[in-house]
Amino acid sequence: MFRGVNPINLDAKGRLAIPARYREQIAVSCDGHLVATIDTEERCLLLYPLPEWEVIQTKIEALPSFNPAARRIQRLLIGHATDLDMDANGRLLLPAPLREYADLDKKIVLLGQGRKFEIWSEAHWLSTRDQYLEDVEGGMALPEEMQSLSL
Repeated sequence: MFRGVNPINLDAKGRLAIPARYREQIAVSCDGHLVATIDTEERCLLLYPLPEWEVIQTKIEALPSFNPAARRIQRLLIGHATDLDMDANGRLLLPAPLREYADLDKKIVLLGQGRKFEIWSEAHWLSTRDQYLEDVEGGMALPEEMQSLSL
């Protein structure tokens, strides 16, 4: 399970070093084989261990191809899906088209989301996080499913 906010630097080639605390879990769960794709709601990337991605891709492929909204999602998520292999130093090379989509430069954030990571530009993550906090402080309603949770 991936959790936590991890500030990371991309190197000049577009590589990110996976924090050491996740490397063994990634090696065991997927032998270092991951898949990155775009997020369709935010300018960030989604990073999945290969077995997790395969489950999602199967569901996306099963959507009706004659439904225009489903077809858009198929084209965006599967079309941008890129296989990545973690090297011996725990690094991943993010291809230029994915980096450009998410506006990634030197300072990025690897955000654990349970079964996947999100990869954000640091500036975009900080502004989005602050907006989320303002929304909550401003009285934005919680989803009904969350109202019964105790933290």
